[in-house]
Amino acid sequence: MLIPPYIGPVLPVEKDKTKKHRQREEELIQKIHKLVQKRDFLVDDAEVERLREQEEDKEMADFLRLKLMPLERLHKAEGPPKPKKTVLEPPPNKPSVVKSSVAIIKDCCGATQCTIM
Repeated sequence: MLIPPYIGPVLPVEKDKTKKHRQREEELIQKIHKLVQKRDFLVDDAEVERLREQEEDKEMADFLRLKLMPLERLHKAEGPPKPKKTVLEPPPNKPSVVKSSVAIIKDCCGATQCTIM
């Protein structure tokens, strides 16, 4: 592959530019300027949107904290849920502490008259 000899600068020197070439250059500069302005606007808009969303998130967190705070206090006042105590009934043939002595004798002997008495 042959490499062409170096000819010089690709862009013509300012004095060699034609009126048409200068107009085209000015148009391209204006297009670049407009694109940069659009980009700046989009970047600024994205930053404003990010800050707005951040502020909304903060407001929502504050709102929820205020609304949920009474519930947290209520749960703290109640404490952890207490396990339910299950009261087991004693078997029918064993005497119960809460029963009267007559009931204990009846459970023991199976009759109202006990041989122990």
